[in-house]
Amino acid sequence: MRKRLDLVEVAARAARRAARFLRAVRRPTPEAWTEKSRHDFATDADRRAETLIGEVLTSAVPGSVVIGEELSPTTPRGDGVAWIVDPLDGTTNFLHGYPQYAVSIAAVHDGVLAAAVVHDVPRGLVYRAAGGRGAWLGRTRLAVSGIGDPRRALFGTGFPFRDLQLLEPYLRQFAAITRAASGIRRAGSAALDLADLAAGRFDGFWEPALAPWDVAAGVLLVREAGGTVTTFDGSDDVLHHGSIVAGNPAMHRWLIDLLGSA
Repeated sequence: MRKRLDLVEVAARAARRAARFLRAVRRPTPEAWTEKSRHDFATDADRRAETLIGEVLTSAVPGSVVIGEELSPTTPRGDGVAWIVDPLDGTTNFLHGYPQYAVSIAAVHDGVLAAAVVHDVPRGLVYRAAGGRGAWLGRTRLAVSGIGDPRRALFGTGFPFRDLQLLEPYLRQFAAITRAASGIRRAGSAALDLADLAAGRFDGFWEPALAPWDVAAGVLLVREAGGTVTTFDGSDDVLHHGSIVAGNPAMHRWLIDLLGSA
């Protein structure tokens, strides 16, 4: 069995290749954007980045499969190594020159999250995690915050911009958390939001509708940093299209209870 740390190194190499490409490429003009669905854009930059990532991953781990947002959307199989890839998490930010976007790569081995890399492209920061080995930023081991009082807590979130039927219940959740918490931030990259949670910058995070490539790497970062990640109904199985709530253990429990009543 391939060691989990080896998978982390492969993912980091692939993410670094894509990040170099994204930093060098000229931002596409609006005429070149493809609208996959309402408010959800893609460009040749996304697709080219995913191709570059896939070449590295499948060459380094023969027989592995790539599950990517742009070129190969599917679901993880039960055996072997599957890579869950978002070549450009925060595409809208990238298109507008807003410096909050990342390359996100996770490895699932025999159905279990085993390795993760989130590469913050504008800042050149690389977050890594290996199952059972912790989460790291460079040589600094990451740990979720110890804040247990929502009045002192800062939360990250994402708007349900694809499925607007979720907007009304989301707004009720937003209002309830706003009344109780220190603050809420929405920066537009779930991978980086979860990295911020793992690093103790956020105390909690929630979003009602995300895809597996949006969250897979970030989920392992948070869990390996001591945090908790589930769906809104408390299930640990978050690698599907659906909801996510994450936090340090105290804030996760508080969020679950509040979201259930909002």
